[in-house]
Amino acid sequence: MDLPLNALRAFEVSARHLNFTRAAEELCLTQTAVSQHVRNLESRLGTRLFRRVPKGLALTDEGLMLLPVLVESFERMSSLLDNLRRGQKREVLSVGTVGTFAVGWLLPRLGEFQKRHPFVELRLFTNNNRVDLAGEGLDCAIRFGDGHWHGTEALRLMSAPLAPMCSPLLRGRFKEPRDLCAAPLLRSYRNDEWAAWFRQAEVTPPVITGPMFDSSLVLADAAAQGAGVALLPTRFFERDLRSGRLVRPFDIEIQAGRYWLTSLTTRRRTEAMDAFRDWILTAA
Repeated sequence: MDLPLNALRAFEVSARHLNFTRAAEELCLTQTAVSQHVRNLESRLGTRLFRRVPKGLALTDEGLMLLPVLVESFERMSSLLDNLRRGQKREVLSVGTVGTFAVGWLLPRLGEFQKRHPFVELRLFTNNNRVDLAGEGLDCAIRFGDGHWHGTEALRLMSAPLAPMCSPLLRGRFKEPRDLCAAPLLRSYRNDEWAAWFRQAEVTPPVITGPMFDSSLVLADAAAQGAGVALLPTRFFERDLRSGRLVRPFDIEIQAGRYWLTSLTTRRRTEAMDAFRDWILTAA
């Protein structure tokens, strides 16, 4: 089927923004022109790619299937053209990662990866462990959990046991684990972690009502500022512990999951993906 490239590009940008106006700004076109390109594409395909919703646009099932294919295709076209212009081999690698892992482990080691593999143009996207590999056009993602995600290959990187941490100003209040029952307990979106920790400490878990955070980095900052006690992966907050910004009132730890390097099983492997996989598995 002969499909116009401009129409495919208009759909891809509109689908990323779910907004014709913002798509028009990115493409330096009018909103009318973008809408016309999309209608033309829908007409040629014989199916709708968008549906109108109160807040703008939403993708149909057909649009959801088409988007990741176009994102990958345009990304690879752009990378190849850049390589041709530069006269040297370059390959873009888009990696999503949990912010805690990025700051606590990956960023201090990125220089080593770039030195070993200068042909890789790394693009790093942080998230709170909720990631859509296909929809976001990611080659791979580093995630925390049990390693079971549908349609995904998961390679184990490392464990990250959780332990209570708090401000040094709060440390004196806690003589034994049951004292934490009366403390403000800061929570992540994984609701069962504190209950698991209290069971490990052989203490009946209290009702957990403290504030909830979707990022361990923000959770740690709240604990450091005296808002309460947080369960955090110790290996990623070693600098805070060494500096005294955070302290561990007790050494009891729990294993709530592991970090994994994930990629779609349907994703075509590239040299950059293989280079990053081999490097991080060795480094971890």
